[in-house]
Amino acid sequence: MKILVPVKRVVDYNVKVRVKSDQSGVELAGVKMSINPFDEIAVEEAVRMREAGVATEVVVVSCGASASQETLRSALAMGADRAILAETDVELQPLAVAKLLKAVAEREQPQMVICGKQAIDDDANQTGQMLAALLGWAQATFASRVVVAGDKVNVTREVDGGLETLELKLPALVTADLRLNEPRYATLPNIMKAKKKPLDVVSATELGVDIAPRLRHVHHAEPAARKGGVKVADVAELMSKLRDEAKVI
Repeated sequence: MKILVPVKRVVDYNVKVRVKSDQSGVELAGVKMSINPFDEIAVEEAVRMREAGVATEVVVVSCGASASQETLRSALAMGADRAILAETDVELQPLAVAKLLKAVAEREQPQMVICGKQAIDDDANQTGQMLAALLGWAQATFASRVVVAGDKVNVTREVDGGLETLELKLPALVTADLRLNEPRYATLPNIMKAKKKPLDVVSATELGVDIAPRLRHVHHAEPAARKGGVKVADVAELMSKLRDEAKVI
């Protein structure tokens, strides 16, 4: 079984995101970038499946600028077998990414796609669902456990009321949640080996996909500063502040 794992290059989760002075977007100059944490979980799950003999090959794919090759090398260092970059300098939105991934999936013919449930930069939580719809595949989102049995996959997913288990027929798409696993650290030998693993670069034009943006960002602003909290002497003072100052009752 071949598994395709989409990964995205995002601002590292330890970095405090700042808006540009002209409010045209997020400041990326000199900012540390890394693999999207949920995609990292998806890579780990796919690699574990290959190590368990369930999968035969793990292919990671990214869409975006040439710098995304660094992200793909990180995934290769975790244990993926090879990588594909759908290269473009156009601003990519979820639907465009889903179309690019569909074109790659049609070329690669995987039996499963595992991706992060969302990217931490836009938090859209759309690409996986859109890709499944474009491919006409069954899908299970927010997976906390994935078990492949023959031509079927059982996915335990987190819902508001607790846990839900779905049985999907392959090929299928699964989006990874935070509690699916804990990704491994790439060792130095594996980082060196990753430099020699195959990484193919194809242009979005070559894939024949319309990736023109459909939404336009008109303004970016940082969240308003929060006011400090205050202590109250008793319930009467609390009720007074809620009624007269906060005006919530």
